[in-house]
Amino acid sequence: MAAKRNFRLMAGGKNEKKKKAGRGKGRGIVVLAAAAALFALLLVAFFFVAARYQVKNITVEGNLHYTDEEITGMVLKDRLSYNSLYLSLRYQNREITDIPFIQTMTVKVLSPDTIRIMVYEKTVAGYVEYMGRYLYFDRDGIVVESSETRTRGVPQVTGIAFDHVVLYEPLPVEDDTVFQKILSITQMLSKYEISTDKIYFNESGEITLYFENVRVRLGTDAVEEKVMQLKYILPRLEGKSGVLRMENYTEERENISFQEDR
Repeated sequence: MAAKRNFRLMAGGKNEKKKKAGRGKGRGIVVLAAAAALFALLLVAFFFVAARYQVKNITVEGNLHYTDEEITGMVLKDRLSYNSLYLSLRYQNREITDIPFIQTMTVKVLSPDTIRIMVYEKTVAGYVEYMGRYLYFDRDGIVVESSETRTRGVPQVTGIAFDHVVLYEPLPVEDDTVFQKILSITQMLSKYEISTDKIYFNESGEITLYFENVRVRLGTDAVEEKVMQLKYILPRLEGKSGVLRMENYTEERENISFQEDR
């Protein structure tokens, strides 16, 4: 009888182990099912966010030295950057700096699929060539950038003498009022939608503008009146080579002549 009781006890122990094993397997299946459901939910959420917040419309404002495509490439550098939710978190209360010719850039999410990039460029009046590089300076003559490539729309300035250059410091010229003259000229040209290749100052401070093969001598006085007339004269000189003499032009005496190169 004792042996039978022992057998029953042992048999009961095996059944208990089987029950525990079964419960363990059941819990494992529940955990796996919950993990699979969570993964599926995360996957659905990921695709929803990727589709809902995909950047499709991009507006770039304030850029002159860089194209819209170049500015966009500076902000949207990888696939993740095309998610507006990510951009709103990354650029919230943050500006983009350390880009040549740009003071700062901001990114604003206007809607889940639309962003606006605002570009605030450094004020560049012109550039000089020095030791194989293009040195760009602002209205105060401070060198703001040094580059191996020339930027479209910025005139070269020649005739001003200096013997060294330090980045973020003024060009060491004898008469620093020349920078205000340069800025004034570039603003006038922009006002009348004229783009010059080069601005030259001789020893007397007389100004000559270069337009491909045409040189325009403006002298020193009544510069804006002369620039205003250029808007109408330059189209007639297209394809020609020579010197347009405007030194003695005034509103009372329209003394203008063109000496064609031989």
